[in-house]
Amino acid sequence: MTLIWNWQSVVKRAWSMRFMLLAVVFSGLEVALPLLEGVLPISEGVFAVLCGVTVIIAMLARIIYQPSVRES
Repeated sequence: MTLIWNWQSVVKRAWSMRFMLLAVVFSGLEVALPLLEGVLPISEGVFAVLCGVTVIIAMLARIIYQPSVRES
């Protein structure tokens, strides 16, 4: 397995990478939610659903043409 030649451009500019980072945040919040029980008025599973939706959007963003990710 090798990296694509413009991987730095993809990491900086691709929306799929941004959505995956957001999914990581939602996943972390889902893990931390039991520690914040009673502090936040959020029901269990909300961040898990948001994480799942974000991953689906990231998958779609990966196959959509993004002019900001150039082949330079």
